[in-house]
Amino acid sequence: MGTTHLKAAARQPVRAAIAAFVGTTIEWYDFYIYATAAALVFGKIFFPAADPFVSTMASFGTFAVGFLARPLGGVVFGHLGDRVGRKKALMATLVIMGVATVCIGLLPTYHSVGLWAPALLVALRLAQGLAVGGEWGGAVLMAGEHASQNRRTFAASFAQLGSPAGLILSLLAFRLLTNLDEADFLSWGWRIPFLVSAVLLLVGYFIRIGVSESPDFAKALERQETAEVPAREVLRTAWKTVVICMGVCTVAIGGIYFTNTFMLAYTTQTMGLSRVMILDCLFVVAIIQFFVQPIAAWFADAMGTAKVLIFAAFCSVLAPYPMFMLVSQGTTISIISGITIVLVFMAMIYSAMAGYISSAFQTHVRYSGISLSYQLCGAMAGGLTPLIGTWISHRYPGQWMPLAVFYSTLSAITLISVIALASHKKRMARTEGAALAV
Repeated sequence: MGTTHLKAAARQPVRAAIAAFVGTTIEWYDFYIYATAAALVFGKIFFPAADPFVSTMASFGTFAVGFLARPLGGVVFGHLGDRVGRKKALMATLVIMGVATVCIGLLPTYHSVGLWAPALLVALRLAQGLAVGGEWGGAVLMAGEHASQNRRTFAASFAQLGSPAGLILSLLAFRLLTNLDEADFLSWGWRIPFLVSAVLLLVGYFIRIGVSESPDFAKALERQETAEVPAREVLRTAWKTVVICMGVCTVAIGGIYFTNTFMLAYTTQTMGLSRVMILDCLFVVAIIQFFVQPIAAWFADAMGTAKVLIFAAFCSVLAPYPMFMLVSQGTTISIISGITIVLVFMAMIYSAMAGYISSAFQTHVRYSGISLSYQLCGAMAGGLTPLIGTWISHRYPGQWMPLAVFYSTLSAITLISVIALASHKKRMARTEGAALAV
């Protein structure tokens, strides 16, 4: 019996990593199909207007609403995760996201029920935002805290791997529907990816139920080191760390929605390229991202996470200029090549940043700390990026340079913040060392 128990315990790090990957894949699939539908469909069926620019901005506005709800989700589920357990919080976020996504697929359109349609869409988008706001931090910690100390960046990257995997599934789902004529696609075709989420929800639930609680949290609970109100303690004692960690996440969060949400609208509406072609390009790029991320996380553990992040962020500042030069040529190869240049460095940052910011917070407030950092950044950099990109392209028609400068600005924020967090961690280590010496 003892041997069996030891073998089961030894398998937990692998199971935790797989569960983090599968769970976040489902959560991000749900989130990304909304992003894709916002770019292609929702403006037409929920916000019909004479000017396509107005419809698109309104649609992206509901997209941004989900990001505004994410910090609240981070607070609520961070509280649960730091008080009663990472696992319980994660099970709740998975169910909420799945149910909200299926309900979006069942919504009537504006032409059927008028203003009730966009109102219900916004309400369900808020539910999605709450769920994904609590999901990310818990998945990162369940994977990372089950792993050995020298493998935590790599283990935590499995939660990050769910993002490109969810994107691949969402793009594939919409790509399979692009052969429908416009009327059928707008009538019922777009609903199918949302309804499929019901099956994915069941799969994710049964995989996650078999993972034990995080060892780090179990020890903290045993030592009675839990905080009464974790978010309040984080904001009282570590608000500077939260701000710096938000900066670290900026281009990884904003960049993914720049390339996969804004660029989808930009290439189809501003450049006049076909929806099928762009979805195919983004699908290939997402596959590249899927393979780049674990390699980058392995290098981060081997060479030093800060070094990898600084290199990737510096390259990311320069990357949008060749990207737009290539994308503006309008061919499949040039678009894939251009977006890949940006995405490789963005994926390096995204894969390594989870472990990097997790180590900046103490165990008893870690779920709340990283959730607040990531989700507050998501509310700004993620939710506003498609809106800002759409406004810039409308303000400067036919000019890509302002868009490239915007992306470089996001990258520069991350570069400065990575350097600042490395310095902050060194100061923390010296302070803790001095306290132990006394």
